[in-house]
Amino acid sequence: MSTADAHGDGEGSALAQQLHSALSAAGDTVAVAESLTGGLLAAELVAAPGASGTFRGSVTAYATDLKASVLGVDTGLLAAEGAVHPQVALQMAEGVRRLMGASYGVATTGVAGPEPQDGKPVGTVHIAVAGPQGSTVSSPLLSGGRVTIRRRTVTAALELLRQQLSPPGDAASGR
Repeated sequence: MSTADAHGDGEGSALAQQLHSALSAAGDTVAVAESLTGGLLAAELVAAPGASGTFRGSVTAYATDLKASVLGVDTGLLAAEGAVHPQVALQMAEGVRRLMGASYGVATTGVAGPEPQDGKPVGTVHIAVAGPQGSTVSSPLLSGGRVTIRRRTVTAALELLRQQLSPPGDAASGR
């Protein structure tokens, strides 16, 4: 069975492979911190050829307290805003980057459902990338069921990393 067959869509694995190639060419590495995606992002990156040269590791911090104790997310922020917040995603990305000694940290947090969480509706997602050029957060509102939201979050996280890897004005990024 091909990687595309195993994951149900060829886009993610092809994108992950492109990311590994770009990271390798630049001498860079990536690490991920996941909540909402529960390891799916790491699995997508590891499934692609070239992962061993550029993927440092991952933390699945599903429990809120682990976001603080392992990744260094501010406890005051977590108490005030909950785990589903753009600044939480940003601090997760920065924390995993530092923890794993990676060039880039990518993080996901959000609500996959079936019920809202901390007053946030199902489909609320925050994705962050922290890297040498700075950090960025994307907050798409995704639709669909739990599985669909988690898969779309993985793809969106890979896309956000690709944008960070492409220098501004790079015609190849085109998206």
